[in-house]
Amino acid sequence: MNENEQNELIHKVIGAAMRVHSEIGYGLREKTYERALIVELEHLGIPYSQQSRYPVVYRDVKVDEYIPDLEIEDILVVDTKVIETIADYELGKCLVTSESPRKP
Repeated sequence: MNENEQNELIHKVIGAAMRVHSEIGYGLREKTYERALIVELEHLGIPYSQQSRYPVVYRDVKVDEYIPDLEIEDILVVDTKVIETIADYELGKCLVTSESPRKP
């Protein structure tokens, strides 16, 4: 997928999230927004995976798992939040680099 296609996908997903928020409002649980976003993604025909599990390994020992809410076309991670401000802590949890685990 080239950069223009990636940007178009990001725009579509953000639009879907905004539609969900506009329709159901604020004050609900994160899982509620995640599930509603799935309905919207399916309506738009955007492929996704939900709650995939990736091992976090330190010195060849699995120490935890990383479980993103949604992954869109294996290039975009979506993590629903119900907070007023996204701070460095939340951003740090979502940052993905080329060294991050990929699906087999």
